[in-house]
Amino acid sequence: MAWPAGAETLRIATYNAELTAQGPGLALQALQRGSDPSQIAAAAVLAALNADVVLLTGIDYDLRGQTLAAFAAKIGGAPYPYQLALRPNTGLATGLDLDGNGRLGEPRDAMAYGRFAGQAGMALLSRLPIDSENIRDFSGFLWRDLPDALVLPDTPAGQNLSTSGHYEIPLRLGDGRSLRLLAYYATPPVFDGPEDRNGRRNHDETAFWLRLMEGRLPQPPPEKPFVLLGQTNLDPVDGEGLRDAVQALLTHPSLQDPAPRSASFTPDKTQHGDPALDTALYDKIGSLRVEVVLPSRDLTVQAAGILRASPDDPLAKTLTEASRHWPVWVDLDLP
Repeated sequence: MAWPAGAETLRIATYNAELTAQGPGLALQALQRGSDPSQIAAAAVLAALNADVVLLTGIDYDLRGQTLAAFAAKIGGAPYPYQLALRPNTGLATGLDLDGNGRLGEPRDAMAYGRFAGQAGMALLSRLPIDSENIRDFSGFLWRDLPDALVLPDTPAGQNLSTSGHYEIPLRLGDGRSLRLLAYYATPPVFDGPEDRNGRRNHDETAFWLRLMEGRLPQPPPEKPFVLLGQTNLDPVDGEGLRDAVQALLTHPSLQDPAPRSASFTPDKTQHGDPALDTALYDKIGSLRVEVVLPSRDLTVQAAGILRASPDDPLAKTLTEASRHWPVWVDLDLP
């Protein structure tokens, strides 16, 4: 059942604030000192965004959620009383020589690439209560168990599919119902060899949601209403990668793509896609659409956009200092 328009609006966003460092605890230490200009800028970006719910990608994980709490405390405006640090697979030791170079314990030998356990994970900031007891964590799902997986024959049987994670996070609404967030942060489809292991994994991390919504996994499909969001790390038109899964996600009958656009963007002649839809700018590559916010079909979208700014706007400098990525947001009507 669609929620009626003209009611309370909920802004849901995703943003890679690049709150990661080269070692465990270093991002937290910088936040405590207030010495990192990019962290200060990222907090200012979120204050300008003023979303009710934000999925952060690219934030280092710690068991007590101190990094997330320290960052949230720096965001001006309305606070985020509900916070959830999501443990990723990045840097998780396997004891195996996954890259085959004869050495153990290196970043590429982890369950997902990481210099330390928890590097560049995900976290949630919310003004709605988080139903922590009913979170579904799919991050231990084995790559080989995905129907029609592109997994390579030499991939270890115990290899998890998720790079950072796949989570279903229920948010409590005022009338007792729940809005579920389907959150993930896929691996880049590059930094490998001709076997295209990362490209295959990136494809299948997105395909996981397709299989879940199709009812082809042991776990039941998500209950509506839900919003699928996060970092696909793959443009549906430009850049490297296997695009079938992300294109299928954007056109899935259970989802709607509001196609968030930026009011200020730079034309990119090296790309084929619409630059107004791009969510990140990479050196030597150009701008790409690598983040999505996709509400289920029963939800009413009021507006959507990408937080960018014209060069003469002071916010433009802040956005550049903060991250290579721009926040992507969608406004939903709530009863």
